[in-house]
Amino acid sequence: MPRPKSPLLSRERIRDAALELIDAGGIGSLSMRNLALRLDVKAASLYSHFPNKDAVLDAVANLLTRQVDTSAFSRGWRAGLEAWGRSYHAALSRHPNAAPVVAAGTGRREDFLAMADAVHGGLVGDGWPPRYATMIAASVKYLVVGATTTPFASGFADDTRVYFERYPNLVQAHLIPAHAEEIDSDSFELALGSLLAGLEPLHAKLTAGDGRGGARRGGP
Repeated sequence: MPRPKSPLLSRERIRDAALELIDAGGIGSLSMRNLALRLDVKAASLYSHFPNKDAVLDAVANLLTRQVDTSAFSRGWRAGLEAWGRSYHAALSRHPNAAPVVAAGTGRREDFLAMADAVHGGLVGDGWPPRYATMIAASVKYLVVGATTTPFASGFADDTRVYFERYPNLVQAHLIPAHAEEIDSDSFELALGSLLAGLEPLHAKLTAGDGRGGARRGGP
């Protein structure tokens, strides 16, 4: 029996090809037709694995959120948020065009729901009221998604003449693009650290009456 022209289709192969398309051309480049062309198969053959494009996007979102670390909540809420925020940021930074896919919502995305459940449980288990836990998780998500989809350096030209005469406070702005990766990384760390530092006194206040006395667990 002759060997097939291309490897047999699988959900994983289709999902990975979809992520490659998104990486190369953004979410708008993903369609079942384009996906079939990339895999060198008939579009109809994709539907035996995924009912529609949204299901493919769910698989991509699950793949990315599976790379996020929620295990550090066992060491306390601050350690948990630090590890979660950094690993979440790292996962999306490797595929910035796919960040809106993850940010779109939970739906029936099992891995995303598992991540959200672990974060919420870790926060509530360390004394945060459920409403605060929800708001804190949302705040970290806003920070991560914003950092991965809108790099700060992308808004500046590398020509000093743009700023010299009209914008005297930005005469060094032309240097930003050359240091974009460092600036974006350090800025994310500053924002995450500031958020966590600001939450410390609030956590101490909220837990003062439950025997915790505002004790820090897992903090630096």
